[in-house]
Amino acid sequence: MHDAAYIKRRDEIRTYFDRTALDAWKRLVSTEKVSGVRATVRAGRDAMRQAILDRFAQDLSGWRILDAGCGAGPLAIELAHRGADVLGVDLSPQMIDHANEALPAIRNGGSVRLIAGDMLAAENGTFDAVVSMDALIHYSADEAALAVAGLAQRTRRKMVFTLAPRTGFLAAMHKLGGLFPRSDRSPSIHPVVIDRLMSRVLARQDMQDWSRGESARIASGFYISEAQELVHS
Repeated sequence: MHDAAYIKRRDEIRTYFDRTALDAWKRLVSTEKVSGVRATVRAGRDAMRQAILDRFAQDLSGWRILDAGCGAGPLAIELAHRGADVLGVDLSPQMIDHANEALPAIRNGGSVRLIAGDMLAAENGTFDAVVSMDALIHYSADEAALAVAGLAQRTRRKMVFTLAPRTGFLAAMHKLGGLFPRSDRSPSIHPVVIDRLMSRVLARQDMQDWSRGESARIASGFYISEAQELVHS
């Protein structure tokens, strides 16, 4: 699971958020006014968060859920409000500190704990469900497939995660990003052929008890992402 490519990418993302992106991310996930481009991204993220929530019941009492790559924690908090015990894990200690400073009281008997660390770490334990919104998009198809399969071995009911679909627009943006000096680049988004990646994951011997559920693609300006659902039989 933790091969050299994954570790390198993980460390690049952590460094980017801790050194250059935290303030911009805080503005994006806040309610303050942002530029037109960021407004479309914010709207897209809000729609995707709701699409993920729509794949879960309103009453999640008794569920333990991992939010892998939780960021500021809005998805983890909403799941906790439905009664789940949620562990949110993010690479950036600064992001987690920011999220914990604003953590609200949780309703309906749920709980939320946000920590900095590796979202794939086995010591995080086992879960009824895993959600991961716009975290796997920063990893290659090979890395994302391994991450999904690894998390599935510690998940009892379902997984809902997002991937970046390979479209002409995203491919052009990815190519353009490669022209900038490395110090000026944000973590690369890796668009993938989603059906091919999902077929590959489900063809694994250790994934025989899993099947593909519903998908949902959200496109809002510069935000394009697709939610995938895997259900354990």
